[in-house]
Amino acid sequence: MMTAVHGMNLTVIMTFIAELKRRNVIRVAILYLVSSWVLLQLTDVLSSLLSVPAWAGSLVVMLLTLGFVPALLFAWVYEMTPEGLKREKDVDRSRSITGQSAHKINTLITVLLVIAIVGLVTDRLIPEQGTASPAGTEQAGSASEASSQPLTPDDALASIAVLPFDDLSPDQDQRYFTDGISEELLNVLVRVDGLRVASRTSAFTFRGKNLDIPEIARELGVATVLEGSVRKDGNRIRITAQLIDGATDRHLWSQNYDRDLVDIFKIQDEIANAIVDSLKDKLGIQSAEKVVNVVAATDNLDAYELFLKAQAMFQARKNLPTSVELFTRATELDPGFARAWAGLASTLAVFDDWVPGDIDHKPLAKAAAERALELDPDLSMPYAVLGNIVGGKESISFMLHNYDTAISNDPKNATAWLWRGILHNQTGFANRGVKDMEQCLRVDPEYLNCAQHLAATYLLLGETDRAVALYEETLGSSFHSMDEVFIPEYLRRGQIATALLIADLRSWSSYAPVGEMVKALQHPDADHSDGIRHFERWSEDTGHGMESVPFVLLALKQYDRMASLADTNDIRFLLWYPEAAEYRQSPAFKQFVSSLGLPDYWRETGYPPQCRAVGKDDFTCD
Repeated sequence: MMTAVHGMNLTVIMTFIAELKRRNVIRVAILYLVSSWVLLQLTDVLSSLLSVPAWAGSLVVMLLTLGFVPALLFAWVYEMTPEGLKREKDVDRSRSITGQSAHKINTLITVLLVIAIVGLVTDRLIPEQGTASPAGTEQAGSASEASSQPLTPDDALASIAVLPFDDLSPDQDQRYFTDGISEELLNVLVRVDGLRVASRTSAFTFRGKNLDIPEIARELGVATVLEGSVRKDGNRIRITAQLIDGATDRHLWSQNYDRDLVDIFKIQDEIANAIVDSLKDKLGIQSAEKVVNVVAATDNLDAYELFLKAQAMFQARKNLPTSVELFTRATELDPGFARAWAGLASTLAVFDDWVPGDIDHKPLAKAAAERALELDPDLSMPYAVLGNIVGGKESISFMLHNYDTAISNDPKNATAWLWRGILHNQTGFANRGVKDMEQCLRVDPEYLNCAQHLAATYLLLGETDRAVALYEETLGSSFHSMDEVFIPEYLRRGQIATALLIADLRSWSSYAPVGEMVKALQHPDADHSDGIRHFERWSEDTGHGMESVPFVLLALKQYDRMASLADTNDIRFLLWYPEAAEYRQSPAFKQFVSSLGLPDYWRETGYPPQCRAVGKDDFTCD
């Protein structure tokens, strides 16, 4: 009896399966699944190219899932006939064309499978994008072999540049956020032993340039390049990251991340660790360990967004008052946000150099730097700020100590190398300063301020051709920080027009009597009383004052006015150039350097090459 029942059940099942086949329901199911997979891949590609919401992929998956059962029911109930679509029960079996339909469906399935296989192989070999899962959890990113031979792990190959991620947000108004993501990843990767990371300044110069990856890699001297995009839409974010071989332009690794915005630091951690793993595999960096986690720095997302906006302004040296306001608001939203305090300190430290005013921002910078270090003593920039803003006779050793600490905490802090090199130059040790300036440019080859200071240091050391060549390389970017010291050099070369143009750039005002300055430099022993009166009238008209152009004071031998510049950096770097030789023999020079604490510092650490002790308490400088 039981055997008969089982046999009947099996017959019913087999009959039902046969009917499914006859009505092409099984083929429709296969066609639906294959076409859905192809459609998802197409959606993923288009979502990376077009400004669509980050949840679009999830919506497509949901719709396809909901449509699966209705599609099968439709295939069961309806049949395609020569007269069009009819209900299956109304079709004469003798006139059914389900066999022809089956052949067409098989052909379509085959075509779609070929497309799917080609897409899969392409993703494995040259993955343009990572494949994100619809629920917002990523699948394992595919990594392809960049070449048939593994790369060797030397300093040139174990290197990476992080390009600024593209902003694909609907309103294209999230550049500060995308730049922040790029910079956060860079800050994580610099902590990987054995990996050289191109500086932010260098990598970000390629924003918007129509260059291919191999060309960018050659320019930056790196083996790999990380690029990507960020699309922020409300509280959802999609980050696409791609690690590319700089030699072959092949993708080593790629991935999409769909997340709620509260997970931003976790995403950075995942991307950084995936990159480290890929680099270990491809470049053989055996010493590279996983980055355990990315320090979130703050749990307040609003404070973090304010920080990113303010940081972008500071780095561009634009809208510094707004930058200060945004950093301040970030610290108010999260008083424990150490990096926001450090950013505020940095902006306040340079504020007076870029924004004229009557308020001394150094005490505010000092307070912000000290607060940052209370929260995180391992930061670098607050120490550099403290080194840059202190003053007084006893400060030189303290300044150097802070610069040393900043560099120890972050050897890739190019600004700390620059500021320490400037201090060496100011104290008469250009042979030390040049080493720091050169290291600054090794860390950040596109750091224009560092390049001009290095050129000025070469000039100080008598390497005039090298100095002029480096200085002129920077002029194409219209950056000006050390123009003044090159005026006498161009006069010595007979390039009077160039000297006049540079003097005009440095004068800060139209109709400045730069001709009188050039005459004084050309003929230092002549009577320059008319030139002095000319400058004084200009000062009265503009309010700049002769002190705003320190080389004028030297050229016109206005040594008594030098003392007013003791607390500024404008005059200190001029002390050791040939044009100050006469000044160095004057009592005013001894008075001036004593106000800076230089003699005490020299007696403790040794005199610079151009100075020597005279007796116990005196000195002389050539």
